[in-house]
Amino acid sequence: MPTAPTRAGAATESEPAPALELQDLSWAVGGAVIVDGVALAARSGEFVALIGPNGAGKTSLFNLVSGLTRPTRGRVLLSGADVTRERPYQRTRRGLGRTFQTSSVFADLSVEENVGLAAQARTGDSHRFWRRAASASGPRTAEVLELVRLAHRSGAEAGGLSHGDKRKLELALLLARGPELILLDEPMAGVSAGEVGELTGVIRDVQRERRCTVLMVEHHMEVLLELADRLAVMHHGALLAFAAPETAMADPQVQAAYLGEPL
Repeated sequence: MPTAPTRAGAATESEPAPALELQDLSWAVGGAVIVDGVALAARSGEFVALIGPNGAGKTSLFNLVSGLTRPTRGRVLLSGADVTRERPYQRTRRGLGRTFQTSSVFADLSVEENVGLAAQARTGDSHRFWRRAASASGPRTAEVLELVRLAHRSGAEAGGLSHGDKRKLELALLLARGPELILLDEPMAGVSAGEVGELTGVIRDVQRERRCTVLMVEHHMEVLLELADRLAVMHHGALLAFAAPETAMADPQVQAAYLGEPL
C-alpha cells in the first residue's frame, strides 16, 4: 500500500518533528511588514543564532514565537504541535522559555529565593507568595545554580549582582522550569567586556548539559560564531540565509545586507 503523505510539522518514525518550526510566518502593522514570510526549522538540541541589522525584525520574530504577538499569516509549531493561537503561558507549559533584553529578577530576594520561586511556578505552587521561596529550594535549585556558576552567590541579594551575574540568574530561573526551547534576546546587552567570556561559557554549558534547543539574538559576532550550529540572517523582516556559520557569512547577500562589505 502507498504511504500516506506526512503533513508539515509532523514527526515520522525516522525523523522527529523539529523543536521549533516556523511556516511562512509574517506580521504586519498597518501597511508595514515587520516579519515577512519566515520559514525555518530548528532541530532538537540545536543552537541557532539569529542575526541582522537593527530593525531587521529579530525581536519581533521572538515575540511571534513566544506568543506575545499574533501573526498575520503563517504558523508556529513546537515539537510538531501547532501553537499559533496559543497564549504565552500555554507555550511555556509546552517547554518554551525566554529572556528579554532588560534584566528581570526579584531584586530584594536572594539568588536562591529567586530560583525557588521559579521552581514553585513549575510545580504550581507560585501562588504561595507569602512563603519564603528558599523553602522550595532543594537538589534542583542547587543543580541549576551550579550549572550557571552562581552556587557561591546563592545567599546574595539579587539586586546587588553584577549585570553579568543577573543574566546568569535569569538563565537559572528558566532552567528551574525545565524548558526544552530557550529564546535568548541579547543576553550580552549591558554586560561588561570582562564578563562576556564567562557568560558565553555558561550559555554553552547550559545548552550542552540540558540538551535544549536555543535561539539567540546577539550582536557580539565572536560569541555567536563560538556557540551557533547555524545562523539565521534577517533583513527587512525576511530570512536571507539559514545555514552553518561559515556558509551564511560567505553568502554575498548576507555580506551586503548585514556586514556592508565582502569579508
